[in-house]
Amino acid sequence: MNLKYYRAPDLIKRVLKEIHEYRQPVTFMEVCGSHTMAIGHWGLRKLLPENIRLISGPGCPVCVTPASVIDELIKLKDITIATFGDLIRVPGSDQTLEHARALGADIRTVYSPLEALELSQKRETVFVGIGFETTIPGIAYTILEAGRQNQDNFSVLPLFKLIPPALNALLIDDEVEIDGFILPGHVSAVIGTQAYDFIPQKFGIGGVVTGFEPLDIVLGIKKMIEQINKPQIINEYSRIVTTEGNMAAKATISEVFSIGNAVWRGLGEIPDSGLDIRTEYSQFDALRKYDIQITNIEGNTACRCSSVLKGKIMPFDCPLFAEICTPNNPVGPCMVSSEGSCAAYYKYEK
Repeated sequence: MNLKYYRAPDLIKRVLKEIHEYRQPVTFMEVCGSHTMAIGHWGLRKLLPENIRLISGPGCPVCVTPASVIDELIKLKDITIATFGDLIRVPGSDQTLEHARALGADIRTVYSPLEALELSQKRETVFVGIGFETTIPGIAYTILEAGRQNQDNFSVLPLFKLIPPALNALLIDDEVEIDGFILPGHVSAVIGTQAYDFIPQKFGIGGVVTGFEPLDIVLGIKKMIEQINKPQIINEYSRIVTTEGNMAAKATISEVFSIGNAVWRGLGEIPDSGLDIRTEYSQFDALRKYDIQITNIEGNTACRCSSVLKGKIMPFDCPLFAEICTPNNPVGPCMVSSEGSCAAYYKYEK
């Protein structure tokens, strides 16, 4: 890919000039944490006119992980817990996984679920299955591989989240005001643009799937403006995303998982927004194996992550932001992950 083209200042300025000609006040939500990071990194928010407001949504799987997940993992004894790195700093009710590790718990950070499967050859291992549609195919493949290896020491805690039901939940919330979505490129590469067709049909607003380079994003905003009176889903990331998505990845997901409810931090339980491990693979389901219960409890009640995730407030509006809550001392999960809204605003826009 020619990155110089997608970062060319003259092209970006030309699109921004057209955006500045639009006069109506509008609010667009970027759903993906990678978009939040890119918007901050390239300073795009400050280049937009005041009438165009960008807010950040629940676009980071770590940020929407309930505190009860951490509490339940810390209760597990005499096993290895394998997880992606960001999760170990997410606060539970009293501790983080990082704290538990310092006290002797066997908690490993891995870059792939296959690493967790390898760990299980030596010791009982639970892999913490956090992620959106982008991450899920690889974890589904790992469960299939565990089956082929007859590996009894391996299980997955299924905490997956599906983006379209979350968008539906946001749009039925009367307190959330959104005129359109900047839709996630990574997730859309798997599920395709057709997964969002319900948005204009049911709610009368549109969305644009776009990439993560500055020209991608400003073009996405321009397309949002152009279709606001005739809402539709536009694919501005066609070099990666198709209408149908990745059929092989979707088939692998369907083979291992079935649709279920999921608890989202800040959003509560959303019907059909998660995935359960199918009965055929129940020996790899950590929920059943260890009788783990995921509940909707919040951590620090002063933390406003739940309102940030819904776009009701900006990170700056949280009284803890940059005072008590910082990347070195995160109070809420939005400050933990590099793609969390609060962490992105702290790094680029405070």
